[in-house]
Amino acid sequence: MRITVFCASSRKVHNSYYQAVESVAERLVTSGAEVVYGGGGDGLMGHLADTVIAADGRIEGVIPQFMKDVEWQHEGLHSIRIVDDMRERKRLLLEGSDAVVALPGGCGTLEELLEAMTLKRLGQYLKPIVVVNVNGFYDGLIQQIGRSIADQFMDNRHADLWRLVDDPTLVVEAIEDSPAWGEDAIEFAAVK
Repeated sequence: MRITVFCASSRKVHNSYYQAVESVAERLVTSGAEVVYGGGGDGLMGHLADTVIAADGRIEGVIPQFMKDVEWQHEGLHSIRIVDDMRERKRLLLEGSDAVVALPGGCGTLEELLEAMTLKRLGQYLKPIVVVNVNGFYDGLIQQIGRSIADQFMDNRHADLWRLVDDPTLVVEAIEDSPAWGEDAIEFAAVK
């Protein structure tokens, strides 16, 4: 199993976010999953990599050359792919993954999560998406997407694009409990 994890590079976030990353990383390694992430060495990203490595798990990074040039990459990864730009990074993070796990983060994390949801809505990415809602971090986003569904910008079935967990130790169960999603999602991607 290959799990893509989206999270932040900020070093200044509350310790509870670091604890959540640790729980997710340990749970994924225990389940036998390989982790792929954005390749960063700072903040939650660096802590994710450090925790996976310390637990004898396998982790791969995908990082654009311009970020490597300013030394943002983690130096101890099992493998790292250097890409040209953010678009290629996002594509490779999803390519071949068996699920996405989104931890709290800034606009980059939100963009990655929303792109995965959009691709799933269009039947282009069919795997589970799990949103780890530490400290209610994603409450506003989930409320906004709920409004998009209620106001018929999205179909009611789009509420199944993701699974929300408040407890990071339940991430594997949320992946396993996610409903099947097919390429036929394109048929209800546009609300008619």
